[in-house]
Amino acid sequence: MIGRSPFRLASFAALLLSLLAAVTPAAAETQKPGHAHILVDAGTGAILEAENADKVLYPASLTKMMTLYLTFEALHSGRFDWDQRLVISKNANDKEPYKFAVGAGNTISVQEAVMGMVVLSTNDAATAVAETLAGSEEAFGQMMTAKARELGMTNTVFTNPTGLPDPRQVTTATDMARLGLALLRDFPEEYKLFASRGMTFRSMKFRGHNAFLVQYPGAEGIKTGFTNASGYNIVTSASNGNRRLIGVVLGAESANARTQEMITLFDRHLGTKVSQ
Repeated sequence: MIGRSPFRLASFAALLLSLLAAVTPAAAETQKPGHAHILVDAGTGAILEAENADKVLYPASLTKMMTLYLTFEALHSGRFDWDQRLVISKNANDKEPYKFAVGAGNTISVQEAVMGMVVLSTNDAATAVAETLAGSEEAFGQMMTAKARELGMTNTVFTNPTGLPDPRQVTTATDMARLGLALLRDFPEEYKLFASRGMTFRSMKFRGHNAFLVQYPGAEGIKTGFTNASGYNIVTSASNGNRRLIGVVLGAESANARTQEMITLFDRHLGTKVSQ
């Protein structure tokens, strides 16, 4: 059981290029990804199915779930408000491939940062949050890891807010399920944002990366991720009537494979028949 400045046209072009860019492999992340999955009943915490659930793997952009957890915490404590402006530093602006690309020295709102992380996995937004709350990515990584321990994530270490390659940044399917449950339990209103299929950023509309949201009835998010070392990751939830499940797949071979594996898991236990 699992417990407890003006935005120029050139910037629009840069944003489009950033969102379409391919992930660059890192030298430290060239090994074949491992694989794991877990499916949990969100109401009872019961583990319904698991494979290699405690195997230590790379989270990739699932990392942003913790960045968002700490962002929501800051909003509730008064350290942030939704309209607050966050400065994009040079360090934040340099984070590829997914970013708003507004340029160093310009700002985004906390609301834009949250939606950017949820829908587009924007690395500049995650970095701006980290630098504002903790002063640096390193210090924020320590905050993230401390919160992970508080939430019972015993095999997770965070070193940056984005999930960009770092061999020290690791997690397990079990720990990611715990984080998904914690987001649902602690921030039920903000959790609804994870069901967003797209967003508008300064008059431009963008669609998200999570095909499960489109393909599975009752899907509610949460986050996808990919690096060469992690493979294709996803944490998601879906409901059927009064029952909600949270699932994790780590290390799938493709974006479609991760979606289909998750659909199969949910079909077996939630009763919504989508897979053939």
